[in-house]
Amino acid sequence: MKRPLLEFTAKGIYCQAADVYLDPWKPVDRAIISHGHADHSRWGHKKYITHHRNAPIIKHRLGDLTISSKEWGETFLVNGVKFSLHPAGHIIGSSQIRVEHKGEVWVFTGDYKIEDDGLTTPYESLKCHTFITECTFGLPAFLWQPQQEVIDDINSWWAENKANGQTSVLFGYSLGKAQRLLKHLDPSIGKIYTHGAVENMTQILRPLAQFPATELLTKETPKEAIRGSMVIAPPSAHGSTWIRKMTPFVTATASGWMAFRGARRRRAIDKGFVLSDHCDWQGLLKAIKDTGATTIITTHGYTEIFSKYLRSLGYDARTETTQFEGESPEVNTEPEKVQAE
Repeated sequence: MKRPLLEFTAKGIYCQAADVYLDPWKPVDRAIISHGHADHSRWGHKKYITHHRNAPIIKHRLGDLTISSKEWGETFLVNGVKFSLHPAGHIIGSSQIRVEHKGEVWVFTGDYKIEDDGLTTPYESLKCHTFITECTFGLPAFLWQPQQEVIDDINSWWAENKANGQTSVLFGYSLGKAQRLLKHLDPSIGKIYTHGAVENMTQILRPLAQFPATELLTKETPKEAIRGSMVIAPPSAHGSTWIRKMTPFVTATASGWMAFRGARRRRAIDKGFVLSDHCDWQGLLKAIKDTGATTIITTHGYTEIFSKYLRSLGYDARTETTQFEGESPEVNTEPEKVQAE
């Protein structure tokens, strides 16, 4: 029986012909890394191959590494197997990994979204025979608003809070979501402060994109200077002693999981903005259709539900177990609870 070009093993997604792994979760000799989030780029590999925009991110997170950096679409051979990296549109430096050998083409998406967010390099559709896709939001209830509408709502919320003498505290992951929010905040409304984790990562990414001015929020920051401003912080800061300095404040979270009814209440958040760095239901289906692939492998998210639906459309679809996490829900994610608000 012919071995598949890519196999799912205990260490990660393995290309036996090249003796290389894609986003492995256990230490290996050679790893091709799709992007900088911790579930996809892990410490301990001997050699890393990634896009040059992702290189400073994983060096910041993981320390001194042996990295080979590539450009979009640059072909490189490993033991006769042809690889190339292509924009995934997920976060800065995020790549799809294209693998070609003996006329067969597979594409591994890592994490991705097809909406152009104005910050990351826009997603590129690739033709292939087998498509390995996440399905973090692989349910029909997940349908995103256009980004500009959400951004307008966030800026209006900030302006209203400022008029009421309140500080706006907006939670988003320190790598990816925080920079996407920063990119589109309106600095004419007021000053933008950041939590240390957000500020550190943003400084790493400033050479790669234009962001408005930010100031690190410290113990020495005068409380009266904070009032009416915007504060960007990771979700872990919610409920911490750090946040008390902002009183009086209003909180919000930007996440795809805010589409769940009751998500704000369960997280004790005042406001929820549905904004995700992953595809919604329609985005997933469009991405798959555009590849022309007949075989679809789902790796994380609502894998069973989504692959079953794909089979009903005539695809050869199956699921594979990985240690990829997608966007952490932080809320109850039972399917029957899903309802766009």
